[in-house]
Amino acid sequence: MKRPLTVLAAAMVALTAGAGAMFAGSVPDRAEAADRGNPHGVTGDLAHSSTRAIGKAEALAHPERLVTLAKSLHTRVVNARLPLTTDQGALWPSDSDPRWLISCNESDPDKPGLLRTELATGRSQTILTGTESCDPVRRTAWGTIIIGEETGGGPEGGRLYELIDPLHTTGVTLDRSTGRFSGGIGAANLTVRPGVGRMSYEGISVLPNGLLYYADENRPDKGAPGGALFKFVPDKPRAAGAGPIHRLSESPFASGRVYGLRLGRYEGGRDYGQGTQTGQGAWIPVPDRTDPDLTGATAALHLTGLYRPEDMDLDGTALAAGQVRACVNETGNEDEAQNWGESVCLTDGTVAAATTNAAIPQVQLFVPGSPAVNMPDNMAFRPGRGTWIVHEDGDTESDLQGFHGNDLWSCLPDGSDPDLQSDGCVRVATVNDPMGSFTGGVFDATGRHLYVIVQYNVTGYGVLLDISGWK
Repeated sequence: MKRPLTVLAAAMVALTAGAGAMFAGSVPDRAEAADRGNPHGVTGDLAHSSTRAIGKAEALAHPERLVTLAKSLHTRVVNARLPLTTDQGALWPSDSDPRWLISCNESDPDKPGLLRTELATGRSQTILTGTESCDPVRRTAWGTIIIGEETGGGPEGGRLYELIDPLHTTGVTLDRSTGRFSGGIGAANLTVRPGVGRMSYEGISVLPNGLLYYADENRPDKGAPGGALFKFVPDKPRAAGAGPIHRLSESPFASGRVYGLRLGRYEGGRDYGQGTQTGQGAWIPVPDRTDPDLTGATAALHLTGLYRPEDMDLDGTALAAGQVRACVNETGNEDEAQNWGESVCLTDGTVAAATTNAAIPQVQLFVPGSPAVNMPDNMAFRPGRGTWIVHEDGDTESDLQGFHGNDLWSCLPDGSDPDLQSDGCVRVATVNDPMGSFTGGVFDATGRHLYVIVQYNVTGYGVLLDISGWK
C-alpha cells in the first residue's frame, strides 16, 4: 500500500446502495442462493460506506469507534499505539495457534520496519529497523518469516528478506546498501534473498514447497506496462511434511529461478501486450539470476502489466485439492480516472505442474471494480467459508461520490454459474475516518478471527483490531 496523506474536504455525501444489496460479479440462481443460507457467515451487512469523520480525541479514547461493523461482528482493540503506517502481518507460530502478529511498518529506514505484537496483551517490540517501505509479510511452512519492501525496482529497489526465530530477534538494524544485519539480538537470524529479485513488493503468496508468487506494485507510465506477476521456483523445493528448518541455508529461497508472466496464446503467443489482460499465457524466464531488476524486466521481456497490483492471497480450497490459485487486487485510480480497480485470480495448474512449469498459467477477472467496490488493496482468504475479504484503499473524497469511508467487503467464491467471477460481495465493515483504511487483514485457522490494521487514521497511530463474530 502506498497512499499519500491528504487533507480531505469536510463535505460528506453518502454512497447510495440498496440496503443489504449484493454487488454481483455474477448472479447465482435462486435455488443455489437458497441452499447457501448465509454464505458470508455475517448478518446485518452495511448498506452504505460511513459518512462520519470521528474526532481525534474520541478515536484516541475509544479506538474501536474508528470502525462500524456488520451487526453480527464485534471487535477487540489489540493495540492502538502501533506506527501509523503499520501494514501487512502474519500470525505466529501458526494460524491454528496465533499468539503474535509479525507486522511490517511501511515507513523509512530510520523507523521500525518489522514489529512483533503479542495478541493477548498488545505488547509490541521492534524486530528490525532499516527497511524501506516494508509491506508484505508471510509465514512459511518451514518456520520462517519473509518480508518485502515496496520501493521500486533497479539497483536500490525493494528486496525480499527471510527471518528465522522471530521471537528471539529484537532491535536488529539493516544496512540496505550492503544487505548486512547488525546489533540487537539475533542479527544472524536474518538474510537477504537476492535471487528473488528487486521490485515493489506487496502481494506475495508462498506454497509449502517454496514456490513463490509475487506482484510488482507498479502502475503503467507513458506506455510502459504496469506491475507484472512473477514466480520464483526453488532449485530445491521442500518435500511435503518436511518440517521446520534449523538454518537459513536450508530454505528453498537460498537459490532458484525467477519467471515473469506474459499472457497471450494466439499463434504461439504473439498477441501479448495491450489488450491481452486476461486468459492463458506462459512463464518467461528472467535471464539475470543474481539480484534481477524485475521492474526493468517487465518491459524488456514484454510481460503483462497490471494497474498497481497490490496484495494477494492463496486460495486455500484450491491448495487443499493440490491446485494453485492466487487472487490479487489491482488498485486502479478512482478520483482522477474513475478506474475502480478490480480483483483477478491466477491459476497455475497442480502444485506439481507449477513447480516444473508444466502448467499453462491463466488470469481471469474475479471481482470487477465499481463505485461501490473501488481501489481494492489487501486481500484475505477466509478458511472454512472460502470467501474473500477485499480491503479498500480508495480516494475517500472524490468528485463523483463526495466522502465515502473505505470498506471491507466479503466476496463469495464462484459457484455453479457459467462464469468464473465471485457470486457477490457484501459490505461488512467501514471506517469512520476520511483518512483511514483497513489493511493487512489475516484470518486465524478457524476463520472466526480477522486481525486487521486501521492505518492512516486520525489518531496518528496504527490500530490493530481483532474482528470476531464470523459464523
